[in-house]
Amino acid sequence: MEDRKKLKIILVLFCGLLVAGTLGYMLLLKIPFISALYMTVITISTVGYKEVTMMTEAAQIFSIFLIFLGVGTVGYTFTTVLVMFIDGRIQDIWRDRKMEGAIKALQNHYILCGANESGKAIINDFIRHEAPFVVIDHNEERCHYLKEKGILVICGDPTSEEVLKLARIEKAKGLLANLPSDMENIMIVLTARELSPKLYIIASSIAPGSHEKLCKVGADNTISISEIGGKRMAGMMMRPQIISFLDVITRVGNVALDLEEVEVPQYSHMIEKKLRDVEIPKKTGLIVLAVKEEYSDTMNFNPSGDYTIKEGDVLIVLGTEEQVDILLQLVKQSG
Repeated sequence: MEDRKKLKIILVLFCGLLVAGTLGYMLLLKIPFISALYMTVITISTVGYKEVTMMTEAAQIFSIFLIFLGVGTVGYTFTTVLVMFIDGRIQDIWRDRKMEGAIKALQNHYILCGANESGKAIINDFIRHEAPFVVIDHNEERCHYLKEKGILVICGDPTSEEVLKLARIEKAKGLLANLPSDMENIMIVLTARELSPKLYIIASSIAPGSHEKLCKVGADNTISISEIGGKRMAGMMMRPQIISFLDVITRVGNVALDLEEVEVPQYSHMIEKKLRDVEIPKKTGLIVLAVKEEYSDTMNFNPSGDYTIKEGDVLIVLGTEEQVDILLQLVKQSG
């Protein structure tokens, strides 16, 4: 950001010098625009070409001041741009411009506030699912690292209303408040809920009792990373086979299966058909673990073959990514 401001200032000074010199020669020598611009360029560059007309005393004095200003401005401009180019900062500015354009085009995306260690795991999962997302973090080193990886990132305070607006929060699908402080996460939730009342918000809960506070200020759900980690360690010790199975369905480690949700669209040929008739396991190899109806808060676990599929149902399935892709194609077939 500082490099971009410096480059803007340099370009403004340089263009201002060209404009001032051109207007000055047009007024003092009564010459057309192109001739005045030519006089300005040869003067500030000190190349010594012949003047386009007889110089008046006023024009000569003007040229003296223009040369002093021009030599310093042109020299500083050339040196600064050259150093930026050698250091790769010009490329960084160009990349940041492209990134800002990509962020402005985001819709129905996710906002991750905090790219700490748990945030990196979230980023990897977003990438694996090809989900549109943008990261907000105040740490410049982490931001630079993410930019190098081609990840959309805004370097700023995630609790700031202005920064959340830059992340297009009004168009976002969900937000994850993942900072290491409950107070910061509360501030993010408060600001985000005010800017987007219907936004789905998940917040990281650090201290005991913070779950209730985060929910009161607008979080839809909370996650205690330390509590989950502790339960997992205890589970690995006392119930290793169950944890191994959970590893399979949550893709922890080098495993092939995936737990996914697939929504049945309004035009799908599956609507009003029984689960056994659409033959999902036979056609895809997937296991249908549960069905969540559109306007229900409960899950229908291990649904029977007599279950009638309805528009908006979400099928929770277990299988490989390739099998899930086949199901996605099946549900999209019109009836």
